[in-house]
Amino acid sequence: QVQLVESGGGLVQAGGSVRLSCVASGRTASGRTFSNYVMGWFRQAPGKEREFVARIRSGGSTLFADSVKGRFSISRDNDKNTVYLQTNSLKPDDTAVYYCAAGDFAFTTPRNVAYWGQGTQVTVSS
Repeated sequence: QVQLVESGGGLVQAGGSVRLSCVASGRTASGRTFSNYVMGWFRQAPGKEREFVARIRSGGSTLFADSVKGRFSISRDNDKNTVYLQTNSLKPDDTAVYYCAAGDFAFTTPRNVAYWGQGTQVTVSS
């Protein structure tokens, strides 16, 4: 069973930056360890559905939602079992609870995510 713990959220002014971290532990149902998981981030704003933000495969390839492309980056440190989401040029529309996600296979929709963190709030003030 994989456990994910996020940190790094908070209140930031528009145009600012926040770095989110997610520490993973455990193995997936198929026996994979962190270095072989797909890791990623979703977010959910009040009254809206959870949406894909970014993902990174075990080999390092990345994918971003169009809404964050060029402003956000994702990286992983396999020695620390940690994935990072660097958010820059934040806008009020980026306000949401950000969830760390993990699985054996690449995902862009919530239904394809096997494991979730508890979420961390990012609030962007105008």
